[in-house]
Amino acid sequence: MSTAATPTAAAIEAQLRAVLQPTELEVLDESAAHAGHSGANGLGFGTHFRVRIAAPGFAGLSRVARHRLVYDALQNFTDAGLHALAIEIKA
Repeated sequence: MSTAATPTAAAIEAQLRAVLQPTELEVLDESAAHAGHSGANGLGFGTHFRVRIAAPGFAGLSRVARHRLVYDALQNFTDAGLHALAIEIKA
C-alpha cells in the first residue's frame, strides 16, 4: 500500500496476508479497552491492535527481526493513526 489506510482489523489482516503470506493470522482491535489512554482516538476503534501471526518468512529470524517485518508491513496504518500494536509470533 502506498497511501495511508484506515486502521481496521480487516484492512490490517488483508495487508499482512498480502505482504507476509501467513499460515496463521488473527487480528484483534483492542481499542475499546484503551479508551482514555494515550493514543486513543475517542471512537473506540482503530488505534490499538493485537496480531497473532505465523509465516514462513519468519524462519531463522530473531524475534526483533520478525517484529520488524510486521511493523514494516503496517507502516501506512501507523501513519494513519494505529497507535499500539501487540505482536505475538506463533511457531
